[in-house]
Amino acid sequence: MDENKIDNIELKYLTVDDFQELKEATLASYAGVLNSYWKKHHIEELTSMFPEGQIVIKIDGDIAGCALSLIVDYDSIDDEHTYEDIIGGKSFKNHDPDGDVLYGIDVFIKPQYRGLRLGRRLYDYRKEVCENLNLKGIVFGGRMPNYYKHKDLTPKEYIEKVKRKEIHDPVLNFQISNDFHPVRVLKGYLEGDTASNEYAVLMEWDNIYYTKPNKKASTVKTVVRLGLIQWQMRPYKDLEDLMQQVEYFIDSVSAYRSDFAVFPEFFNAPLMAEFNHMHEPDAIRELAKFTEVIVEKLKQLSISYNINIISGSMPEVVDDKLYNVGYLCRRDGSTERYEKIHVTPDEAKVWGMQNGNKLQTFETDAGKIGILICYDSEFPELSRLLADEGMDILFVPFLTDTQNGYSRVRLCAQARAVENECYVAISGSVGNLPNVNNMDIQYAQSAVFTPCDFSFPSNGIKAEATTNTEMILVADVDLSLLKELHSFGAVKNLKDRRKDFYDVIRVNNK
Repeated sequence: MDENKIDNIELKYLTVDDFQELKEATLASYAGVLNSYWKKHHIEELTSMFPEGQIVIKIDGDIAGCALSLIVDYDSIDDEHTYEDIIGGKSFKNHDPDGDVLYGIDVFIKPQYRGLRLGRRLYDYRKEVCENLNLKGIVFGGRMPNYYKHKDLTPKEYIEKVKRKEIHDPVLNFQISNDFHPVRVLKGYLEGDTASNEYAVLMEWDNIYYTKPNKKASTVKTVVRLGLIQWQMRPYKDLEDLMQQVEYFIDSVSAYRSDFAVFPEFFNAPLMAEFNHMHEPDAIRELAKFTEVIVEKLKQLSISYNINIISGSMPEVVDDKLYNVGYLCRRDGSTERYEKIHVTPDEAKVWGMQNGNKLQTFETDAGKIGILICYDSEFPELSRLLADEGMDILFVPFLTDTQNGYSRVRLCAQARAVENECYVAISGSVGNLPNVNNMDIQYAQSAVFTPCDFSFPSNGIKAEATTNTEMILVADVDLSLLKELHSFGAVKNLKDRRKDFYDVIRVNNK
């Protein structure tokens, strides 16, 4: 499947209406390894008794994969059990709504959609269900599809060689890379699975957030993981070379299950080296010709790596006017555009860049966010308008050449976090581009800032990168703490505003 041809990707609960398409997808995926598929009454029963455990992943409306599961009482399962023991002759009699473990009974990706990391997305969904239902963990019998090639080895020896990367097993390798660990070998687990010689590995994932059930009320936490990319300015031979580095960083932060990957302002400036013989305003307009292609590539990467990408910013020409803009590429395939409202004197003087007029919050699957590009963070009215719309996290991609410029962005970002009772994440570039005019040595220290109250760090700094070093910064922010702060904070900056005395309003709401 060509990633560039995907317009939309989404996870949906399986329904009975999906039966015929699910049947065809199952047969295509197993290709005779398993000569049976789920009947319609099985789907009816599964979706009725445990709807959130039955999920399909759809690409442009078509089923690309599926994950089915039950809840079981782990202590009631024999150590040496079979697949048939779990599904109970497909009567699912072992499903126990009061059980403590999620048991995976089926997962697959259709052949034409493999290689898009959709399996990781299904596994991540199962982990979220497990955490939300406060279950101890996830277990399932994992096949060993390459074991038939190594029958001279015992199953235990085979597993050890797979773990040491001496043998490649696509199923076991994938499961281990997704934080599952082998518990024991199950003999005669799946009848007819000749590739595995009917062996399976009981795989387990432990929910570290599991808490023993009690009668006390508890607050459901919503934790969002931010992945900031402190980008190194360096020469690249072409767009493909630059995008290879972009994907490297996206892969890095997505491996930590980050919800966002954040790039700095003008991260694509190295491509301007090809036009360094031109007058600066002409050179940056040539750079702007890459923006559409880069956005499309970022869109596909957001889908493939299951992560929301904030593109920092890039130059863009609209109606022959030059703007500093960026794009939010959501992991469901949708995109949104934002503009720099206040361009710096240098941007206007050297490049002829125009002020933008678009300001809004964006709904995401990890909270409501706002994005202000660099200099915009130094104007408190903008973030106040976004806070009035319910912003949880403010992202500030920036580009500063001196410590003075960086300090302005940093100190203002910290102020925005306090006054708007939100998280603020800033992401900048380091290094230099001696072969690009008007691009000096860069100074940056990417960071995540918080309000200053008892539930947060006393200095308002959640995490910060090493100054002037290429790296990623991964940090968790708890959105539920913001809700508590709004009502129970030592001070209430949002509620205590004297709107009877002053207010911040939009004059132009394009």
